[in-house]
Amino acid sequence: MRIERRLRQPRWLVVAVPAGSLVFALFVSGLVLLATGHNALSSYRQIVDAAFLNSGAIGQTLTQATPLAFTGLAAAAAFRMRLFNIGAEGQLFMGAITADATALYLGGHGWPTALVIFAMVVAGCAGGAAWALIPGALRAFFKTNEIITSLMLNYVAAYVLTYLVFNTESYWRQTKGFNASVFPTSKEIPAVAFWPSWHIFPLGSGIAVLAALVLWFLFTRTRFGFEAQVLGDSPRAARYAGIRTRRKILAVMALSGSVAGLGGASQVGDFSHLLDADPNGLQKQYYGYTGIVVAALARYNPLAVVVVAFLIGALQNAGNTLQGADFPSGLVGVMQGIILFSALGGELLVRNRVRIGRTMPATEAA
Repeated sequence: MRIERRLRQPRWLVVAVPAGSLVFALFVSGLVLLATGHNALSSYRQIVDAAFLNSGAIGQTLTQATPLAFTGLAAAAAFRMRLFNIGAEGQLFMGAITADATALYLGGHGWPTALVIFAMVVAGCAGGAAWALIPGALRAFFKTNEIITSLMLNYVAAYVLTYLVFNTESYWRQTKGFNASVFPTSKEIPAVAFWPSWHIFPLGSGIAVLAALVLWFLFTRTRFGFEAQVLGDSPRAARYAGIRTRRKILAVMALSGSVAGLGGASQVGDFSHLLDADPNGLQKQYYGYTGIVVAALARYNPLAVVVVAFLIGALQNAGNTLQGADFPSGLVGVMQGIILFSALGGELLVRNRVRIGRTMPATEAA
């Protein structure tokens, strides 16, 4: 058996293999359910009902899917250039911090809603981009591994988030009232800073779709995207072509971080309406790490990231809703893992061609 690199990927294979991987993952998950004494069809029916069909299910699914879309887009933007930004988690936290401060200040000074929301978007992007530029600069100027630095900065950002509310009387902490004297809480942003929603569709979801369209255009239809692709495929060829490597690394990392930071702004404006510093709250959702899974399943295609984020968000919503004695504990996590490994196996088939035959001995080949 030999594995050969495909020079060209047939279009039908690009679509058929991911779909087949999903079907295979559902089949394997069903076997796991049967092996543990559960009815596979009944469990899948419960997941579909909780994720899509029950009252308010779509709204809760979008609540889970929106931050996953932003962190997935952030990972896809960097990974397309072979920059492995693992720091979307921390960049989302920093975006939430800067957007929350902006909402508190501008909303408290009577700014109109539209301007406050726009300023929150800009501040969230700036906070995430600034945090991403730290590992970006270390990679560009000192050849430091961005996987390690961006991952370590996730923990730093989490400690900063906790410190601002629980360990100091900062601008983000509520210091007035009886509740504030008993237990540290965050200030709620003014009502003018709340992001609007249309029925069950929050503004952040629409911004995520718009961000996906912008990234798709940027990486497929512009010189910026072409240079990033060349630099990711062959840094030596990019240098010979005159592409400024350091500038491109900084630009892509800043772009990736700004999208993740935008997810933090959405978290504040759309859902929590305050800086969620509870260790069992925003930090326990692991949106940044799950976003990497979303990007991998979408094969780093920004448009596909939105679809995959919605599906993974539906799974997570179903898992949160169905927690109890009559639902297999940990099923959703197992399904996510099986789907990921099935997609990675399918990726091997898309990029390579397997030939089965007799291997010629070295003496015969000579």
